[in-house]
Amino acid sequence: MIKDDTGLPVEIRCRYVPGSLSGADSSGIKPKGTLHWVSVEHAIPVELRLYDRLFNTEDPAAEEGDYKTYINADSLQTVSGAHAEPSLLQTKFDERYQFIRKGYFCLDKDTSASRIVFNRTATLRDTWAKEVKKIN
Repeated sequence: MIKDDTGLPVEIRCRYVPGSLSGADSSGIKPKGTLHWVSVEHAIPVELRLYDRLFNTEDPAAEEGDYKTYINADSLQTVSGAHAEPSLLQTKFDERYQFIRKGYFCLDKDTSASRIVFNRTATLRDTWAKEVKKIN
């Protein structure tokens, strides 16, 4: 990756390897990474609401003091200006989607013709063990 003077990426150098399709690799090459992308030129703007645990501890009732002390300030992160496939304009409220590497999402009731909002309903992996290690 080539970065500008401020450290922002301006160029990605990669190569296409025939036969390296994920799940059906016949090239024998182990890639260092895989790119997933959406063409910004053709994408639609969406807002993502990334919900996480409401509390910083697994069982706030078992902790000392006021339960409000254990509220996770980062339990909701809002990503405005995200880009998505244009086909998501046809999304219905009873449909669910997996956004690669982000989790599972559904359409939010705040969605309108001018503002499409998706809520994350589940992450791709549970990180409680990782959080416990940080604390201990």
